[in-house]
Amino acid sequence: MNYDVIVIGSGPGGYVAAIRAAQLGLKTAIIEKYPTLGGTCLNVGCIPSKALLDSSEHYHNADKMFAKHGINLKDLSVDMPQMIARKDEVVKQTCDGVKYLMDKNKITVYEGVGAFKDKNTVVISQKDGKQETIQGKNIIIATGSKPTPLPFAPFDKKRIISSTEALSLKEIPKSMIVIGAGVIGAELGSVYARIGTEVTMLEFMDGMIPTMDKTMGKELLKSVKKLKIKTNFSHKVTAVEVYDKGVKVTAEDKSGKSVSFEAEYCLVSIGRRPYTEGLNVEAAGLKLDERGRIPVDAHLQTSVPGIYAIGDVVKGAMLAHKAEEEGVFVAETIAGQKPHINYLLIPNVVYTWPEVAGVGYTEQELKDAGRAYKSGEFPFKALGRARASTDIEGLVKILADKTTDEILGVHIIGARAADLIMEGVVAMEYRATAEDISRMSHPHPTYSEAFKEACLAATENRALHI
Repeated sequence: MNYDVIVIGSGPGGYVAAIRAAQLGLKTAIIEKYPTLGGTCLNVGCIPSKALLDSSEHYHNADKMFAKHGINLKDLSVDMPQMIARKDEVVKQTCDGVKYLMDKNKITVYEGVGAFKDKNTVVISQKDGKQETIQGKNIIIATGSKPTPLPFAPFDKKRIISSTEALSLKEIPKSMIVIGAGVIGAELGSVYARIGTEVTMLEFMDGMIPTMDKTMGKELLKSVKKLKIKTNFSHKVTAVEVYDKGVKVTAEDKSGKSVSFEAEYCLVSIGRRPYTEGLNVEAAGLKLDERGRIPVDAHLQTSVPGIYAIGDVVKGAMLAHKAEEEGVFVAETIAGQKPHINYLLIPNVVYTWPEVAGVGYTEQELKDAGRAYKSGEFPFKALGRARASTDIEGLVKILADKTTDEILGVHIIGARAADLIMEGVVAMEYRATAEDISRMSHPHPTYSEAFKEACLAATENRALHI
C-alpha cells in the first residue's frame, strides 16, 4: 500500500500530524505498536497522572480544608482500586477519542512495530509474527520517549519503579523515595503524599523544578513541605538496593558525606530518553546523535529528504503540546505551506497544587545574557477570589525589558496557573508590553487579576492592591 504520509507513533505529535495531513488532502497512515492509540501522554503520562492528581487533591481538600468551609465529614478514606479504576476509565475515553478521530479523518491505522526497510518503505511486525509492508512519499517519526533509569539500578517494576508503574499501584505505599524533584517527581510525589504516603525526595540540583524560574521552585518547596514531603537537595544518588519489602537508597550530600534512606518503593524520575528501539533507522540512512535523538533541520526534516522527526525524539523540551505543534508544522510543510513555531513561547506546566507554569525567559537566563530587565510580582493572597476559595498560595511574576517594557517572561505559581499562563503566551506572541496588559480590564474577582497586578508592579511599581 502506498501513502503520501506515514506516521510512526500515535502520541500527541503523531496523531495530530496524521490528522493535519489528512485535513490537507494527503493519504495518511499511522503505525502504533500498542493496542491503544495516544502514546505515553494518553496512556501512561499526561492524562492518567492528571486524573490521579485531581483525585488525590479532592481527598486532600476533604481531609484538610472542608472543615474550614463548614463541611464536616467522618470516616474519610481512600479507595485505591477505585481511584485507579477511574484513572483507567479516563484513559480509555481519551484513547477511544483518538481512534474516533482517525476514523473520522479516514486515516489508516496499523498495529505493530514499524521498522524502516529503506527510506520509503516501512515493515510492520505484528504480535502474532505477521508482517505487512507499506510505502510512503513522506515518513514522520514520532516514536516518543521512555523513562530514564539509573545506570546502576534498572527498573524492576516492583520496587524500583518509573512513572508508568507509579500510576497503577494497587495500594497506598507506606513510604516512597522519589529520585528527582523535577516535574514528574513533584507531581507524583504530591499524589502519594496527599493520600498518606511518607515521601522523601532526593534531587541532584539545589532546588525543585530546576529547569524553571528559581522563584517558582522556592515557592513550590513551601507547598510540598505542607504535604510533609521531605526534600534533600544537592544529593547525588550512588546506589539503590532492593530487599524483600523495600529499597535502600544511598546518596552523597553536598559535603560528600554518604547518607542512606529506606522506603517501600523507589520512584526514579530523573527524566526521559528518546525511544527509537526497533525502528531500524540505519536502513533509512539515518544516524542518532550522542543523546539518542534524531537530528533534524529547521523544517524538522532529517538528513534524508522526505523523512521527518518530531516530539521527544528530536531536540527541545519533551512536552506533548510541543510535539503537537511540530506535528502540524511538518504536515503543513509537506503540503507546501510555510508554517512557523516560536519555541520560546511553548509554555511549561507542573500540575501540582498550586500549579506552576512558565513561558519565555527565566530571570536567570536574562541575567546570564546580560539583558537589562525589570520584574514585577503579585501574590495570590492579595486576591479576593483566592481568599474566597482558600487558594492563597503563590504569585505571578512578570519579567519585562527595562527600556521597551516588552514582556520577556511570565512565571506563575498558584491556582489555575496552567490556564492563566496562556495570557502570557498571547501577550508575548503579539509582543505586548507590561503597560499594555495593565491597561486591560480583568474581571473581578478572578485569579487573572494577579496577572494584571504583576504587570502593574513591573511598570514603575504601580500595583494597586498591595
